[in-house]
Amino acid sequence: MEKIDRYPFYVEPFHVDMNGDMFLGILGNHLLNAAGRHSQRRGWGIGTLNETRHTWVLSRLSIELEAMPRQYEHGEVVTWVESVIRLFTNRNFAILRPDGTPYGYARSIWAMIDMETRKPCDLLTLYDGDILRYVVPEAENVCPIAGHGRFRFANPRHVRTIETYYSDADINGHVNSIKYIEHILDLFPVERFRQQGLRRFEIAYKAESYIGDSLWFYVQDVDDRETDVEVRKNGAEVVCQAKVRFR
Repeated sequence: MEKIDRYPFYVEPFHVDMNGDMFLGILGNHLLNAAGRHSQRRGWGIGTLNETRHTWVLSRLSIELEAMPRQYEHGEVVTWVESVIRLFTNRNFAILRPDGTPYGYARSIWAMIDMETRKPCDLLTLYDGDILRYVVPEAENVCPIAGHGRFRFANPRHVRTIETYYSDADINGHVNSIKYIEHILDLFPVERFRQQGLRRFEIAYKAESYIGDSLWFYVQDVDDRETDVEVRKNGAEVVCQAKVRFR
C-alpha cells in the first residue's frame, strides 16, 4: 500500500468568510478527515482502535498558508506520517491546488491513548509496531514549514469568557478541537481578516473540556502581526494555547 494519500476537496459557498476565503475551521476539518481516512485505510482508524479501547488524540497542529482556498476552488489534501517517537506520531499535510502548487502546509502531532486510563500508549510496541511500516521520512517527502513553537505567557490579559453548548461538542462530549480554533479566531476584529488574512496558526492541546464548562480566553501580543492565546477551563486549568500570525 502507498504511504501517502491524497484527498480532494471543493470550497462550497457556505465554507467561506466575507472575503470569499475558506474558514480555517473548515480547512482544519479537511486536514483531520484526511488524517482519519489515511489511518483507517492502514488499520489504525478510530473504529478499529476502539475495539481494543484505544483512540487517537490531537496534541499539536500548525498550519502555514501562502493563500487560503477560495469559493468554488478545487484542491486536495496530501497527508503522510513523517515519524513515530514512542508516545507520539508526527503527521504532515500539503494543501494543493489542482496544478500542484501549494496553498500551504501543516504539521501535526498525535498521541494514542488508552480510553479507560486516558494515558498515552507506546506506539512502538502497540500492535507489534505495525505503524512503522507507514512512515515517510522527511528526506523522502519534505514539509517546508517550521515545526511547532513554544509558548511563554508572562502576563496575558483576559479578554473573553464563553459558555460551551451542544454545537461545541464531539461524539465524546468533549469540546471539539476545531471549535477551539473558531473561538480563538473570533477574538480578533473582522478588519484584521479583511486587510491582512492569516499567515500561520498554531495550537497545542493540553487538556479536555466538556459541555457546560466555561472557556476563559487570555491574549498576549508578540508584535503587530502575532498574538498568543491561552484558553483556560473555568478560569483555571489550561486546555490549549495558540499562536495566531497575520500577514
